Amino acid sequence: MSALRSYKDTRPVIGERVYIDQSSVLVGDIRIGDDSSIWPLVAARGDVNHIHIGNRTNVQDGSVLHVTHKNQQNPNGYPLIIGDDVTVGHKVMLHGCIIKDRVLVGMGAIVLDGAVIEEDVMIGAGSLVPPGKTLESGYLYVGSPVKQARPLNDKERAFLQKSADNYVQNKEDYLHHVDVISK
Repeated sequence: MSALRSYKDTRPVIGERVYIDQSSVLVGDIRIGDDSSIWPLVAARGDVNHIHIGNRTNVQDGSVLHVTHKNQQNPNGYPLIIGDDVTVGHKVMLHGCIIKDRVLVGMGAIVLDGAVIEEDVMIGAGSLVPPGKTLESGYLYVGSPVKQARPLNDKERAFLQKSADNYVQNKEDYLHHVDVISK
């Protein structure tokens, strides 16, 4: 069964050299940039608003991506916008938020409606970013709710790009060396 599904009059639009594991489900108004990867058991629903995933971004196993519908209090709703070179760790939940470039969202983190994560940010595993919160560029954030822990050092800033680059190589390996086995 295909991982891609239409919803009403929308369907996912996929860039060049993208890996999407067949166990994932992507529904509706979703755009995925070049060299990105969607790993096993990801659920992404662009049903009541749109999802944009940038170039060279990886969404790891078991993550959930969703949006918020348009309404009287919020006429645009909350789409989900993910920038370039972003690493979304295992079992992350992203709901109607904006994640800018070179961000690492640690395993099991939750980022809620209207939150904005600026460039070059690291969010610790299991952290909760509450609705409407903005995380300033250049820092590590941890906790539930998140608190600014400290500035990222040069090695950590470089790791943000390295993580994205590693997953570009991983997806190339999967595109060329993984076959579905029936028995």
